[in-house]
Amino acid sequence: MTLPIGRAAARLTALLPTRADLTEMRRDPRRDLLAGLTVAIVALPLALGFGVSSGLGAEAGLATAVIAGALAALFGGSNLQVSGPTGAMTVVLVPIVGRYGPTGVLTVGLMAGVMLVALAALRAGKYMQYVPAPVVEGFTLGIACVIGLQQIPGALGVPRPEGDRVLVVAWRAVGEFARHPNWTATGCAVSVAAIMLIGARRRPTVPFSLLAVVAATVVVRVAGLDAVKPIGDLPSGLPAPSLGFLDPGSLGTLLAPAVAVAALAALESLLSASVADGMTVGQKHDPDRELFGQGLANIAAPLFGGVPATGAIARTAVNVRTGAGSRLASLAHAAILAVIVFAAAPLVSTIPLAALAGVLLATAVRMIEVGSLKAMAKATRSDALILVLTAVATLALDLVYAVVIGLVVAGALALRAVAQQARLDQVPLDRGDHSAEEHALLAEHIVAYRIDGPVFFAAAHRFLLELTDVADVRVVILRMSRVSTMDATGALVLKDAVEKLNRRGILVLASGIRTGQRQVLDSVGALDLLRHDGREYATTPEAIQGARYHLELAGLLPAGATRQQQKPAANPATAPEFSEEAR
Repeated sequence: MTLPIGRAAARLTALLPTRADLTEMRRDPRRDLLAGLTVAIVALPLALGFGVSSGLGAEAGLATAVIAGALAALFGGSNLQVSGPTGAMTVVLVPIVGRYGPTGVLTVGLMAGVMLVALAALRAGKYMQYVPAPVVEGFTLGIACVIGLQQIPGALGVPRPEGDRVLVVAWRAVGEFARHPNWTATGCAVSVAAIMLIGARRRPTVPFSLLAVVAATVVVRVAGLDAVKPIGDLPSGLPAPSLGFLDPGSLGTLLAPAVAVAALAALESLLSASVADGMTVGQKHDPDRELFGQGLANIAAPLFGGVPATGAIARTAVNVRTGAGSRLASLAHAAILAVIVFAAAPLVSTIPLAALAGVLLATAVRMIEVGSLKAMAKATRSDALILVLTAVATLALDLVYAVVIGLVVAGALALRAVAQQARLDQVPLDRGDHSAEEHALLAEHIVAYRIDGPVFFAAAHRFLLELTDVADVRVVILRMSRVSTMDATGALVLKDAVEKLNRRGILVLASGIRTGQRQVLDSVGALDLLRHDGREYATTPEAIQGARYHLELAGLLPAGATRQQQKPAANPATAPEFSEEAR
């Protein structure tokens, strides 16, 4: 018991911050602090908006940005990652709030944090690299559509209708707006979104989101536009940490939502960290440390009333573009937001909800990378299908199901492509020093097949049909040196094919079986079948000589046709190395 506990402790210790992290933070603090200030300005309206959209209120979004942002920056695996409430997580949280209430969301966040720490201890971060690019692109497109649809009620200035499906809620909001239009709120949302989108094109470094929100707030207050509702009162500070929301009896019920939240937090955080790596030179995140940092962040955020957090791609990109070089920038972003919570809560409470809806509408539009989507759609039909299917599933079902569906379809198409690479080609016998008459006689009774590529479950059935279709021969030689991989299904199919040919009176010989294939062939009994009466050979020439020997015994070749009057030795285990062509 001591050894497993010691290993677990060693793994967790390896996930803690290192001296190198502190050294990086001291390298250029002025540049990092400036980057942190810029990110905080961008993050403020997003944190407020995502908090409101989640159903827990703007104060929950701010608490998440401060607590989770600081802990993920300190303990995470990326020097450049910025964490907080995100649109993708909001999409998952809305139905959880509707079904289990705010306390359910806090419990789900705490459980998800524990799961993320466990994944980090199990070193599961490396598996992110196996998520195909079309799945990621389709996932991002679907999230952007869902975020945009979620803002329809706020942008139209109508109460949020009942319902779990975002399409249904958006449609009902449009119907309510048609009956009771609120053009003031709509104009506010559209104006903020337009300022952000147009301004970002012309001056990407200017924080137009904050400027647009400030302008909208001033106009609404000065003009006395009561039709546009503000955020409302915010607490001047963070609440004291508490586990009062936790109900042990509900943990079993909330397990499935917690798994979904943990899966999404892991996926989005590692994706965001990978994006940050790609935008810089010399930066590479540690996926397991990133999961550990996000786990601690999600354990702590609910204690202060915050929603589950993930790495935020948009805020991380701003952090990189403004010159951040260490995690000090992300820490500074969280600290600045904390100052705003304590010092400017009365001012923040007057921001119109429609303005925040406009911010998130613009954010959804900017998430859609048209160039990347076009490139992915033009790559292959399979990539286009995976992208569209993942996006539709994200919109119609939920994010975790969408990723699972995308991965399953991508895996099935990949298996199909790999299976099509497996070939069974008939190859001519080498004339060598045989006479033309002797070679013709050999060709009448012996056929050689070279197996290329993988022999596994996806290709096995076609392989069986092709091999057992052999006719009018007495000996089949299987050249197996080019088999790249073989699983139990492939070995069973090979055994079945050999048995069927043997029952038809056709002798099967094998040459060039690789060392890596012997275990799987032996496990299903196929190797014993080939070893019987010496039917396995190291090289193809030896197999041909063995075939001629058997034909002589059967009286189908004249006696003495072989160079040796005794059967050639078949001992591939001790045979010298031969070229692939010889095998």
